[in-house]
Amino acid sequence: MKQLSLLLLLAAVTTTQAELRIPAFTAYLTPNPEGADVSQQSGITGWKDPALKVEWFGEIKTPGELYVAIELRLPAGDHSKLRLTVAGQSREISAAGAGDHLVMASFGSFDLATTGYQCFTLESLNPAGESAGDLEALVLDGPAATDAHFNLKERRNAASVHLMYPVPRGTNIQAFYCEMTGVEDPLWTYYMACGWHRGYFGMQVNSPTERRIIFSVWDSGKEAVERNKVEAADRVSLVAKGEGVDSGDFGNEGTGGHSHLKFPWKTSEKQRFLVTAKPVDATHTIYAGYYFRADKKEWMLISSWKAPKEGGYLRGLYSFSENFGGANGHLVRKALYGNQWIQTDAGQWLELTTASFSHDPTGKADRFDRFMGVANGQFFLSHGGFVEGFTKYGEKFSRPATGQAPSDLPPNL
Repeated sequence: MKQLSLLLLLAAVTTTQAELRIPAFTAYLTPNPEGADVSQQSGITGWKDPALKVEWFGEIKTPGELYVAIELRLPAGDHSKLRLTVAGQSREISAAGAGDHLVMASFGSFDLATTGYQCFTLESLNPAGESAGDLEALVLDGPAATDAHFNLKERRNAASVHLMYPVPRGTNIQAFYCEMTGVEDPLWTYYMACGWHRGYFGMQVNSPTERRIIFSVWDSGKEAVERNKVEAADRVSLVAKGEGVDSGDFGNEGTGGHSHLKFPWKTSEKQRFLVTAKPVDATHTIYAGYYFRADKKEWMLISSWKAPKEGGYLRGLYSFSENFGGANGHLVRKALYGNQWIQTDAGQWLELTTASFSHDPTGKADRFDRFMGVANGQFFLSHGGFVEGFTKYGEKFSRPATGQAPSDLPPNL
């Protein structure tokens, strides 16, 4: 039997509206993002903890009445008690299982008086250990569903965002200095201070107990995934690394040499980064990453790498912020980037006070909660949180000059 539309099921209105189906795999789980299984193939399964909430976020562009239902699967004869909260309004239902067949559980209508982002919070009212059902989709209909925008893709990461720094044409850059302060620090965040055409240098939140300082340099060639496919002539090679630093290979985002220091950097405290480039000959350059250890009040070498098919200096300077684990892509990530300087091959320091904004493909049509601006005399990048507004791709900003070139640098500079 052909499935009735949600409007007919609710028998609430006689006009036709465009039904919007938001897959379960686009939702977020709180407070434990790994408290159930989320996949494109199966939706949300294994939800047995009533303390775990399922949350969808979307932008409502038309105020009015919104009809909401959940598609789920339950064994025949089973029941699941659920509560849905939208815009401060809650509705409770009891859904009856139908075996392998999808059940459309209707929560009725909600009055959305304003436009903007809304959170759709689904809670289990079942006993602990009892399945709330396997979720397939959140289904919306009615006037407020018109032109509503949700991310409908499996990728739940917030958009990656970048600061691009223009430099005077023809400048040979042998050093790039940047200060960075993490403002928010959710898991699976990488705040990158010093990026250039061959690598990146920054700090990462890996787990509730582990943080890292990461410096990596790409190989030559076009291999994107497996480093064992890269010929020796195209591989970067480790020259040196600092005390306590781990080094090795990386892949799946291009290939190259990776190094990291496990270090408990702190949110709200300024971190200092420096990348240098020293041409060895016409075809090789040594790139080195230095991190200022605030606990020891001294610079340390993270690592240095000899890169083939170079022989020149730093170019394509940028900073970025990345949410590399999508399970908590709904959380805000924000960092400040300030006091950027470059040193020419003649030893002259030049301050960089202008940057432009860019983002990855996720920020083009799926996630618009991505921003750049100036705060407290520094650039900032922010993404995630389903915050109103956005920054246009390519928009330029200028920060006030500090006039304070870095002076207490490693002795070889």
